[in-house]
This record gives sequence, C-alpha cells and structure tokens, in this order.
Amino acid sequence: MARVLSVSGSPSATSRTARLLRHLDARLALHGHQVVPLDVRGLPAEALLGADLRHPAIARVVAEFERADGVVVGTPVYKAAYSGLLKSLLDLLPQYALTGRTVLPLATGGTSAHVLAIDYALRPVLSAMGAAHIVPGWFTLDSDLAVGADGALTVAPGAAEALAQVTDQFSAALGGRTTVLAATG
Repeated sequence: MARVLSVSGSPSATSRTARLLRHLDARLALHGHQVVPLDVRGLPAEALLGADLRHPAIARVVAEFERADGVVVGTPVYKAAYSGLLKSLLDLLPQYALTGRTVLPLATGGTSAHVLAIDYALRPVLSAMGAAHIVPGWFTLDSDLAVGADGALTVAPGAAEALAQVTDQFSAALGGRTTVLAATG
C-alpha cells in the first residue's frame, strides 16, 4: 500500500491536533498503509527556523516528504490561519515538495468561525507546492475532542463519522482499501 507522512503542525506538547492525527494514523494503518508520524514541534528549533537543510533532522524530514505517496497535514487554527510552526516547515521544503502526492488537510480550533481556514489559508499553499490531489479536508472543533486522564483521545460521534469518511476518501485516493480491516490483537 501507500506510504503516508502524517504531519502535526501543533506547537503544544499536549496537542489535540497531534492526538487526532495519531488517531487517524491508526485508521490509515488499518487500511493497509505505512504511516510515518511527524510532530514538527520535535524538530530542532534553530535548524527549523534557520532553514538549515544540512541539519540531519531536517534532511530526514525532507527525505520523508520525498518518500511519501500521501501526506496528512494537521494544524491548530490560530488567528484564522494554520500554525506558524507548520509554516516554518513548509517554508523550508523544496518549492514542489508535494508534487505527485495526495494530501489530506485537517485543522482543529476552538470556534466554527475558523472552519474556512483549510480552504482559504492551507489549501492554496499545498496546491502551490504541487500536490497532485488535495482531498476534502476537515475542521474539528476542540470541544469534539476529549483527552482522558490516560491520554486517550475520544472524538464526539458526529465528528468521528466525518473524520472516518475523509480519512477513507484519502485512503481510496491513494489506492488503498475502501473498507477498514478489523483490528487484531
């Protein structure tokens, strides 16, 4: 199946965005995809902000984009736009780093007033970077994401259904299974 790079652009150590991405990563794995998680906040700040392409961590990230068949890009919405941390990563990548790749944009935020951030802020950048196909993304309200004491994420039923649908559409666009395999274990 496809190799999927799952990128969290959240600067928070307790990020709902990152937890949501890891939740969706598991669904993509059940579709048979190899998923590689990337939390941008874990990259060395000096190398990231200085666009040091020779730094080993940055070189590994650029290589992961080159190897990916598909990319999931998740971000919290701040001031009606994607995070500055995500922008820092996208800015250091080659101009056409997404050429030939299928992309799923996702965003989280505190109010539905930011629901269009995917279409007006993130999608144009992904398109300019050469994405072959940007599937319909999804905005999830923070209130639809609950983190338990054990760190487990619970997604409200309506949001969970919508997220499953966009994830399945992304998988299908990658040539993946159209149904999720039952988890074993």
